Amino acid sequence: MDADVIVIGAGLAGLHAARRLQARGLAVTVVEASDAVGGRVRTDVVDGFRMDRGFQVLNPAYPAVQRWVDVRALGLQEFGVGAVVRTGATTRTLAHPLRHPQHAIETLRSGLVPARDLIGLARWLGPTLARARTASRATEDETLRASLDAAGVTGRLRRHVLDTFLAGVLADSSGSASANYVRLLLRSFALGVPGLPRDGMQALPAQLAAALSQPVRLRTPARDVRETDAGVQVDTDEGSLRARAAIVAVAAHDLAGLAPVPAPPMHGLTTWWFRAPDSPLSGRFLLLDASRREGGPAGPIWNTAVISQVAPSYAPAGAHLVQATTLLDRPDGLVGEAEVRRDLERLYRTSTRRWDVLEHHVVRHAVPAQPPGPIARGPLWTGRRVLVAGDHRETASIQGALVSGGRAAASVARRLSA
Repeated sequence: MDADVIVIGAGLAGLHAARRLQARGLAVTVVEASDAVGGRVRTDVVDGFRMDRGFQVLNPAYPAVQRWVDVRALGLQEFGVGAVVRTGATTRTLAHPLRHPQHAIETLRSGLVPARDLIGLARWLGPTLARARTASRATEDETLRASLDAAGVTGRLRRHVLDTFLAGVLADSSGSASANYVRLLLRSFALGVPGLPRDGMQALPAQLAAALSQPVRLRTPARDVRETDAGVQVDTDEGSLRARAAIVAVAAHDLAGLAPVPAPPMHGLTTWWFRAPDSPLSGRFLLLDASRREGGPAGPIWNTAVISQVAPSYAPAGAHLVQATTLLDRPDGLVGEAEVRRDLERLYRTSTRRWDVLEHHVVRHAVPAQPPGPIARGPLWTGRRVLVAGDHRETASIQGALVSGGRAAASVARRLSA
């Protein structure tokens, strides 16, 4: 045997599974097709600028992050608690009154936080704020759109802020996501302040991998996984590996050929990264575009931020880094650079002629779809020795990936001990 357990995929779920198995005294080998750990959590560095593949944030309020991640060591740089919202020719800053008291009057006078929406939102989210299991173990569920409508959250807070913000988080503007899942997401946003690690989002999987006694075998794609009389055999380009069990923790869209599990639908987005000579916006807030009368963006960009204001480590000293996100569930999600520049000029009210494109990431499989229904389904055994894990088996989030990895490790350990 080459190991007790072979983990296929060095994303968050696979790395955490390996770490938990190692803590139980089992020998673990992790194979990864890519040239670095992280899966969908990757960071590119160009000319001293750090650019995550797909707009990502780390929320320290996630219970799994609090338990298993050394957030302090990551040097988290926080976003502002709120957003700048553009509605036509006007921008308004909506911010948490206790964390950003200087914006309290502007928030109240914005017209974007009507009392009816606030009351409806409190009624809709309140039970989950008090107890997360209210949503995670609920037997009844419906689409986000239908659920908010039923709660009476139908005014400008919903149309111009919530819908726009959540579309960027979910990479889905349809409103068809699970209402219970979104409740859990908003609970984490209410309890914690998301941010960006000092060395980019890839510092998170790098921290998980650093705890492994055996380095991850990079550039080693698994071609086949099959059970044998003695355990499992994993065929790679470097040869075959044998173990007592295997965990398939690849991204959902890469499951074909490795596990007889239908891949769930995925949502995609793109991120544009620009170097700007001056910062077009001060402050650490995300800018949302809700310029259409019924809400939502008037152009291809759903959100944008001056990342160097939020996370100075993402840019060289004195330089400015701007990101812009489009969604692939709309026809304008793959527009070209000229259209994106025009939209940025509209949003920031400044010229982008001197802005340089550093990267353009097209992430077609950014997050698994989370339709209404059971949320935490747990790891899936496809035989006696092979198990499938990943955020598509839990919640489509960093929390879900870590939980899935932990549960997979516990399940495998129990079976091997039996």
